[in-house]
Amino acid sequence: MAFHLFNRTHYADRPGEKKETPASTLKSLAILALLAWILRSLIIAPFSIPSGSMLPTMMIGDYLFVSKWPYGYSQASFPFGFPPFDGRIFGSTPERGDIAVFLGPEDADVVKRVIGLPGDTIAVEGGQVILNGKPIPRQRIQDIAITISPNSPCRVVPPAVAMVRPMADGQSGCAYPAYRETLPGGRRYTVFDQVDGGFGDSFAPVTVPAGHLFLMGDNRDDSLDSRYPVEAGGMGFVPIDRVVGRAELAFWSTDGSASWLNPISWFTALRTDRIGTDYHP
Repeated sequence: MAFHLFNRTHYADRPGEKKETPASTLKSLAILALLAWILRSLIIAPFSIPSGSMLPTMMIGDYLFVSKWPYGYSQASFPFGFPPFDGRIFGSTPERGDIAVFLGPEDADVVKRVIGLPGDTIAVEGGQVILNGKPIPRQRIQDIAITISPNSPCRVVPPAVAMVRPMADGQSGCAYPAYRETLPGGRRYTVFDQVDGGFGDSFAPVTVPAGHLFLMGDNRDDSLDSRYPVEAGGMGFVPIDRVVGRAELAFWSTDGSASWLNPISWFTALRTDRIGTDYHP
């Protein structure tokens, strides 16, 4: 019986082929890091929703893409604020109705809806926003029920009473009074107003300073936004230079029931109906 010797020549030892060196590995990693930095800083970045202040538009557990180019670039656009510089490059003012991600007073990412632009006068009377002396049209619509889940309990603002209702899929939902607002120009969105005469339902007229924005959460009674000063935990007027980008669409959403130790739960916790939600129609 004949035996044939196996050719054990390593591919890397063949003539004309280069061996992988630590220097070339570091170079490849540096290029990947640079590309990731460019993508996250200049084009698009992921963001997750940690609270219910933007219900019903955004739910806790939504993961979304935030575009960086619509408003230009400032130090807030870049991870870790690097490189540091003042002002905004290729800057443009957000539009009313945009959902913007910005750096809050404690440098944490915050998401709210743009209501007032520089020079606008903003007031709130009986829960209705007054923009430049004219009430924003607001229409009462059917209550909206949010499915109750581990990351979305039936949270209400006192003295509102939780309204739990059965859902069509057999789960329980938390119902909230809902309204449709229409901005000048026809842009429409839905807000929750849980309490009549709540603390944020009355707000004296203010004029938005140059270079700043007035933002509000869609869950009006459960949002610390520009109606509240920074000293009270609110946002106050938000400098445009603190804006990170514009919310675009949801690419993932979870109800909070997933466990890292149970891969199957990653999919059972998935809210498939939320994927693809367009925040900038």
